[in-house]
Amino acid sequence: MQKSLRRNRKRKKRTARAALAAASAGALMVTAAGCGGDDGDTVSGAPVPVTVKLPNLKGQKLQVTAVWTGTEQENFTKVLEEFEKRTGAKVSFVPSGDDMAGFVGSKIAGGSPPDVAMVGQVGVMREFAQKGWAKPLDAAAKAEVNKNFAKGWQDLGSYEGKQYGVYFKASNKSLIWYNTSVFDYAGAKEPKTWKELLTQAQLISDSGTDAVAVGGQDGWTLTDWFENVYLSQAGPKKYDQLAQHKIKWTDPSVKKALETLAQLWGAKGLVAGGRSGALQTAFPDSVTKAFGNAAEPDAGMVFEADFVAANVSDAGAELGGDAKVFPFPAVGAKPPVVTGGDVGVALKNSKASQALLTFLASPDAATIWAQSGGFISANKNVKFSAYPNDPMRDIAKALIAAGNDFRFDMSDQAPASFGGKPAQGEWKALQDFLKNPRNVEGIQRQLEADAAKAYKN
Repeated sequence: MQKSLRRNRKRKKRTARAALAAASAGALMVTAAGCGGDDGDTVSGAPVPVTVKLPNLKGQKLQVTAVWTGTEQENFTKVLEEFEKRTGAKVSFVPSGDDMAGFVGSKIAGGSPPDVAMVGQVGVMREFAQKGWAKPLDAAAKAEVNKNFAKGWQDLGSYEGKQYGVYFKASNKSLIWYNTSVFDYAGAKEPKTWKELLTQAQLISDSGTDAVAVGGQDGWTLTDWFENVYLSQAGPKKYDQLAQHKIKWTDPSVKKALETLAQLWGAKGLVAGGRSGALQTAFPDSVTKAFGNAAEPDAGMVFEADFVAANVSDAGAELGGDAKVFPFPAVGAKPPVVTGGDVGVALKNSKASQALLTFLASPDAATIWAQSGGFISANKNVKFSAYPNDPMRDIAKALIAAGNDFRFDMSDQAPASFGGKPAQGEWKALQDFLKNPRNVEGIQRQLEADAAKAYKN
C-alpha cells in the first residue's frame, strides 16, 4: 500500500514539476548562458598557448593508456592530437579498464608495455616505480613540473626522492551536484552540514523523488563517500594515519564514519532505486538518474568530483541552470577537501615518452581539456578563463588556492590490491556495506583483514 501511494505521489509531483520546468526553461537557459562570466577573457575555443618547446619526433610512435572512455577519452584525444601536431609523432590510445595495475602488469609480462600510462592511484604509481616499471622524469619534464605545480603535487608524483609523475588531471572530490527543479519543487536548500543534508534529502524524498543517486556498481565511488565523511569527522591526522595503515580499520573512528554513512545509505527512500538498485548503477548512470530527464529525474542529487560536469553535459543538462553544485557538507568541525588525480608516468624511457610528459606538465596541454569541460588542472599557470563556465572556474580556483593544503584520495594512496581493484579490498567491502549498512563491525573486520594483507603490516 505504501509503495502504491508513493508511486502515485511521484506521478503527481513529476507532472507538476514538468510544468514548473517548462515554465522556467527560459530562465534556466539565461542562467546557463550567463555562466561564462563577465571578466572579459575569452573562454572555450580560445587559442591554445604555446609555452613549452618540444622536440621533432617525426616518424616515432607512442602508445598511451588510461582508464578514460567516452567523453573523457575524446577530450584527452584532443590533447594527444595537439602533441602530434607539434612534434610529428603518432600517438595511439588504449583504454586500460579499471584495473590499471593488472593491465600494465600483463603488458610488461608480454614484453610490450605502453609508452605512457595515466595512473589514477598514487599507490599504483609508487608500485610501478618500486618495481622499476616507471621511469624517472628527464630534466625537461622535471623542470616543467617544478615551474607549474605546487610542492604537494610534486611530492605526490615522487618516489624515494625521484620525480616520476606528472599530475595532468586533478579533481575536487568533495562536491554534490543537484537538479534545480527537484530542489525548487521540494523547497530544499543547499546544506552546510551532514545533518542538514539528511534533512534536505528527506524533503526531496517526501516530494516524490529519491534523494541521492549512488553509483555503487563502481566501488571507487563508495570509497569517495567514506573519505569525505571520515576526513571531516575524524580530522586530517587520523585520515593520514588510516591512509598509511598506521591505525587499523577496526578503529572507533572508522566505526563512527560507517555509522554516519548508514544514516543516508540505510534510510528508506533516500537512495535512488534502493540499495540493490544502487549496486547495479554505474557511475555515469548515477549522474543520468539526476539529470537525464530534468522534469522527471530518478534522483535529486549525485555525489562525485568535478568531472561530473562532463556527465551532466552528456545527460543533456545545463551546468548552472538545470544542474548546480555545492561543497560536501561538514560532518565534523570543517567541510572536507579531498582531491584525486591522474598522474602520467613513462613506462619506456624514450625521448618521445619524456616529451609527452613534458607537454602534459605544461599549461598548453591542460588548457585544451579545460576548454572542453569536465576537467580541472592543478597546474597553477593555466588561466582560469580557459574553463567554460563559472562553476568550473570556481572549482579550479579553490584547488589552486589550496596550495599544499589538501588531502589526497585515501584509497588511491593504498596498495592497488586494497584500494584500486574491482571486486576486492576496500571497493568490495564498501559494496557489501551498501548492501547491508547494519553490518558495521563485520565490514570493519573485513576491511582490516584486506588492508593488513595489502600493506603487509
